[in-house]
Amino acid sequence: MNLFRISWSNLKDKPLSSFLSGLLMTFGITIISLLLLLNKQLDDQFRKNIKGIDMVLGAKGSPLQLILASIYQIDSPTGNIPLDEAERLTRNPMIKTAIPLSMGDNYQSFRIVGTNKKYLDHFGATVAQGKLFDKALETVIGPRVAAVTGLKIGDTFSGSHGLDKDGDVHADTKYKVVGILSPTNTVADQLIITPLSSVWAIHEHHEEHAEPTTGTADHEAEGGHENHHDEELGEPREITSMLIKFRNPLGMMLARGINSNSKLQAALPNIEINRLFSLLGVGVETLRGLAIVIMLISGISVFVSLYNSLKERRYEMALMLSMGATRAQLFGMLLLEGLVLALIGFILGILLSRVGLWLFSSSVSSEYHYNLAAFGILPEEWALLGVAILIGLLAAALPALGVYRMNISRTLAEE
Repeated sequence: MNLFRISWSNLKDKPLSSFLSGLLMTFGITIISLLLLLNKQLDDQFRKNIKGIDMVLGAKGSPLQLILASIYQIDSPTGNIPLDEAERLTRNPMIKTAIPLSMGDNYQSFRIVGTNKKYLDHFGATVAQGKLFDKALETVIGPRVAAVTGLKIGDTFSGSHGLDKDGDVHADTKYKVVGILSPTNTVADQLIITPLSSVWAIHEHHEEHAEPTTGTADHEAEGGHENHHDEELGEPREITSMLIKFRNPLGMMLARGINSNSKLQAALPNIEINRLFSLLGVGVETLRGLAIVIMLISGISVFVSLYNSLKERRYEMALMLSMGATRAQLFGMLLLEGLVLALIGFILGILLSRVGLWLFSSSVSSEYHYNLAAFGILPEEWALLGVAILIGLLAAALPALGVYRMNISRTLAEE
C-alpha cells in the first residue's frame, strides 16, 4: 500500500481546504523568510560599510542624516564645513586617520565624491582597469557605475549639480575616467571618485583651479596640512564631512567635546545605526509576529480539514483496516497529508520570498544603487522548515489519533 499516493489523492479530493491550508502556510513562510533575507542583506551592507569608521565630522544637523549621507551615500548632506577647521580638530593624537569627503554633484544619479586614496584603501577598492587619479578632474568609477552608465577608460562626462540626475549640468567642465575599480560589495562600487581639488575646481568656475592646489591626490592621502585657501579670492576651502578612525576607544570622548565647543558636529555611526535598527526592529518584529500567527492559523486549518476528512472517510478507513491495513499505517497516512502541506507551503514560501527580495532589490537598486539580490538559503530558514513541519505534523496528529479509537465493526455497520 503506497501511503504517499493515497495521501496525495486525499488532498486532491479536497482541493479547496487543501489550497487554503497550503496558502496560509505559504504566506506565513513568505513573510518570515523575506524578513530574514532583508534583515541579513541590510545588516551586512550597513555593517560592512560602517566598519572602521568611528566618527563622522560634518555640519550641524541630524547626526543620522550626516552618517547616511557620508557613509552610505543615501541621504543629502547636512551642509559644508571649513577644511581648515576640520583638520584642526582631527590633529588630536587620539585620531588615527581622517578621510575628507566633498559631495554635491552626480552623473546619471551616481554620486561624485571628492576625496583621496585613503577612501579607496578604507573599502579595499583597487583599480581593476586603468590607473588611479593623480590630478584634478580625473576620476575612477565603481564597477556598478561602469555597468549602468557605459563609461569606459578615457571617456569624459559632465556632472549635474545636486544629487538629482535632473540637476543643472556643469557643461563647461568635464571629468575624465582614468580607472575602473574592482568590485568590493561596498558603497565604493556605486561612486565616481575624484580628488578634492576636482570638486573645488568645478564649483569655483575658474580655470586656474582646474589643477590641484595641494599638489596631487597622493600628497593629500599622506595627510599633509596646509592653508587651504583660494590665494586669489581669499575664500576658505570647504568639504562636506570627514570619516574618522580612532587609535583606541578613548577617542569616543572627542565627540562630546566637538559638539559642545565647536560649530561642527561629530556623529558616532555605531550609536546612530543601532538606534535606526532598533526603530526598524519594532516594525520587523510586528510583521514577524503576524507571520507566526498566520502559520499557526494554517496549522489550525490543517487540523480542521483533516478532522472533517476523517469523519467523512470513517467507512473507507474501517474498510482498509478490515482488509489488513494497520492503524499505524492509517495514522502515518494522515501525518503525511500534514507533512505534504507543510513542505508545499515551505517551498512556495521560499520561492515567493526570493521574488519579493528581487522586486525590493530592483527598487533599491534603481533608487540608491545598492544590490541586495543574494538568494542563498539562510541557516534560519532551515529552522523555519523545521517549524513548518512541526506545525503540519501536530495539526495532522491530533485528528489522526481518532484512528486508534475507531470501532471497525460499528463503523461498517453504520454505513
